Amino acid sequence: MPKSSTAKVPAKTKTVPYDVAEQLRTPEEMAAYLDAWLAEAPDDAAGIARALGDIARAKGMSQVARDAGLSRESLYKALSETGNPSFATVLKVARALGVRLHAEAV
Repeated sequence: MPKSSTAKVPAKTKTVPYDVAEQLRTPEEMAAYLDAWLAEAPDDAAGIARALGDIARAKGMSQVARDAGLSRESLYKALSETGNPSFATVLKVARALGVRLHAEAV
């Protein structure tokens, strides 16, 4: 006769979506994150816009929108996956975030 098992069934693991904005705590981390996007994916305009959006969420979207002179809704839209912000908007957002884009010879 087989012995009954008393082993406990492990609890189900609960996963939550990863949000990079929660990891961007200092201006240096924010700048390094944007710089990594610019270096690793310089042709990915949508990805760079999303990176700006991640940083804006980390700083507080409402405050960044005010500092950039944009509405919160238009900022969300411009920096979303389907957004296509103008270069002027990118520059306003970067200034509001306290980061600077830079160029170097390749």
